[in-house]
Amino acid sequence: MDEPRRTGRIEVVAGPMFAGKTEELVRRVHRAQIARREVVVVAHELDTRSGVGRVASHSGLEVASATAGEAGEIPGLVGAGTELLAVDEAQFFGAELVPVLVRLADAGLVVVVAGLSVTFDGRPFSPLPELMAVAESVTKLTAVCTVCGRDAAYHVRVPGAVPDEGDALVPVASHVGGAESYEARCRRHRSR
Repeated sequence: MDEPRRTGRIEVVAGPMFAGKTEELVRRVHRAQIARREVVVVAHELDTRSGVGRVASHSGLEVASATAGEAGEIPGLVGAGTELLAVDEAQFFGAELVPVLVRLADAGLVVVVAGLSVTFDGRPFSPLPELMAVAESVTKLTAVCTVCGRDAAYHVRVPGAVPDEGDALVPVASHVGGAESYEARCRRHRSR
C-alpha cells in the first residue's frame, strides 16, 4: 500500500523588528522536534548576529541552522526525510525565495518562514508580502513602540546608526543590526 502524499503548506510569521518573529519560528521548530519531525532551519549567510550555524531570538531562544547565500541553495539543504523547513530573515533572500518555497510546499513540506514585513522607512519588504499572499496561514506580529508603548507595526533607523544614503535602501549587508541601529515605532511615531 502506498503511503499518502504529505500535504505541504506555507506559514508566514511577519512584522517589524523586535516583534518576536524569530522567537515564534524557534518555538514552532521546537514543537516539531518534540514531535520527532525531521526539521531543517535555514538562516541567510549575511545575518551573523547570533553566530554562524544558529538562529537566535533577541530573548535568547535558539536553534541550530544551516546557512545559504541565496534562495536557490535552500532545496539542496533539504533532505529526503525533511518534514518541516524553517527560514529566518526571509527578506535577505529577496523575491527569488517565493518560487523556491512554493515548490517545496508543493512537494509536501511544511514551510515556516519569518521576516520583516516593512522596511525601515515603512515600505513593504519583499518577499514577505508575496509570501503572505500564497501562504496558508499568516501570523502578523507587532512590537512595542519605544516612544509611547503602543503596538508597533514599524521600525525606524536610529539617527546616526547607519550611514545616511538619502531615501534609498542601502545594501542589506551594510545595515544588518539590532537595537543599536533600529527602534520599533507605532504608526503615529514612525516618522519621528
